[in-house]
Amino acid sequence: MNNSSNNNGYYGNNNRERLAPVKSKIAAGILAIVLGGIGVHKFYLGKSFQGIMSLLFCWTGIPAFIGFIEGIIYLTSSDEKFAYKYGGRYIEKY
Repeated sequence: MNNSSNNNGYYGNNNRERLAPVKSKIAAGILAIVLGGIGVHKFYLGKSFQGIMSLLFCWTGIPAFIGFIEGIIYLTSSDEKFAYKYGGRYIEKY
């Protein structure tokens, strides 16, 4: 089948769009490392229930530990994986 007939244009069969995060993974990672004990990163990512649970249990220190680990995960994950998990939009790849 001719590529021009299925309207793939310049990209040929690789006319896929790239998933880009709506929220900044760097901001989420820094918030998780610095303020993860009170769940600020969860509120930033739109997970209000998890943020409230972090606030309720902040006195135990467990949310701070989890926030530190999540911050490292956010900072080391790829943009597409972060966008897939925490919301993203498709943009044209160049």
